[in-house]
Amino acid sequence: MRYISTRGNEKELTAAGAIIAGIADDGGLFVPNHIPVLENNFIESLINLSYQNRAKKILAEFLTDYTEAEVSACVERAYGNQKFDIDLIAPVVNLSEDTNVLELWHGPTSAFKDMALQLLPQLMSTALKKTGEKAEIIILVATSGDTGKAALEGFKDVDQIRIMVFYPQEGVSQMQRLQMVSQKGNNVSVIAVHGNFDDAQTGVKNIFNDEEFNKNLNEAGFQLSSANSINWGRLVPQIVYYFSAYADLVKENKLKMGDKVNFVVPTGNFGNILAGYYAKQMGLPINKLICASNDNNVLYDFFKTGVYDKNRTLKLTTSPSMDILISSNLERLLFEISNRNTDIVNKLLSDLSDKGVYKISDDMEKNLASFYGEYSNEEEVKSTINNVFKNYNYLIDTHTAVAYNCYEKYKKETSDNTKTVIVSTASPFKFSEDVLKSIDCDFKDLDDFAIIDRLSSISKIDIPKPIKNLKNAEILHKDIYEKDELKLAIKKFLKV
Repeated sequence: MRYISTRGNEKELTAAGAIIAGIADDGGLFVPNHIPVLENNFIESLINLSYQNRAKKILAEFLTDYTEAEVSACVERAYGNQKFDIDLIAPVVNLSEDTNVLELWHGPTSAFKDMALQLLPQLMSTALKKTGEKAEIIILVATSGDTGKAALEGFKDVDQIRIMVFYPQEGVSQMQRLQMVSQKGNNVSVIAVHGNFDDAQTGVKNIFNDEEFNKNLNEAGFQLSSANSINWGRLVPQIVYYFSAYADLVKENKLKMGDKVNFVVPTGNFGNILAGYYAKQMGLPINKLICASNDNNVLYDFFKTGVYDKNRTLKLTTSPSMDILISSNLERLLFEISNRNTDIVNKLLSDLSDKGVYKISDDMEKNLASFYGEYSNEEEVKSTINNVFKNYNYLIDTHTAVAYNCYEKYKKETSDNTKTVIVSTASPFKFSEDVLKSIDCDFKDLDDFAIIDRLSSISKIDIPKPIKNLKNAEILHKDIYEKDELKLAIKKFLKV
């Protein structure tokens, strides 16, 4: 399998080459030159396997230039050594007859990004050895919260790689900020940016597309790459947990093999739900992918109207990882629903850059039949956390609450009783203040850690170690830059 650009660059790379590069020379995103369609018995073969062995089988379909031993070693390093607090890695919890929750937050940073960002550094490190690349790889990450910490944790002290994370100073939760600014590692840098996530993401994209700046870095022995979900090596591990969830439902007799299932995905940059789309293209029996947005409902509008319009004010919500107006991974979906027509993709992206808006054709809209868009406002998020806790004695974070509420609306609108999986993307303790406000209105004048203690007491859930250990963590990263000064931050970090 080779990898091609969504924007038409004819250069084809191996998986290792695409993972090292992160982004194509023409600014496009790498996609496989074909989506593997799996045999009917493939899913059945996963049922009695561990998560690690399921991952090995699915990754092998895409990483064809990696040997079986290399894939196996990468997976074992990522998901072994008790890095996750549960042996199942990504357990499915049954709430009701039709509703299940896929918990993706049992890793070292208590967020779903660990599922990919424990594996990506292993894939990249192996790729550097395979290709004989001598340059030092500089990972640039723009984050709306969880990606930053997960990437820092995954890449810390990895040979031949350094990582810089840029986050919006006012656009992440206090726990997310603390996790990042206390990050240890000799090869890490964390920078606060005056602005919102889209400012940070646009700044990083502009740096990738700055030919002169990249040339100067290359001459100094550095090569830029990405750990955001624009990197295929970030996205491919996410395909695994859709198959794994289905296999678990069959194993537990919640589904019969071949029965269809819905997935509801809280969505920001579109990578998580796109992995579900690829899983469906491979043959996983998915009925609907329900794209759940918060008040920044640009994706809801897109799925309802075929118009993507970022010309609106970004709202800061209690689900900050979804506070995004430019969903980078949507470019890959445009590529697929246009039947891989790079001229169409370039025209739409040009319209987005020039006017802040584009409209897809009727034919492309028809190819969105797998998706359903919905959104939840702040009051609905709060009441959903409360209701789920009262009805099921189950505690969810704000992002998962967006998804749960969107599913309730979907069911009411469609009367669809297909078995459904809510994709839960973060531990409730990462957003403890807003979760506690939703289930306990009496508290006041508590600091962040007293809030966490109270939440643990009320819910009778142990505080995850990654959160608990922050209480005495030393602040190591204090730099703040303007949104147009990111190059200065890079030069200072690399001493060039």
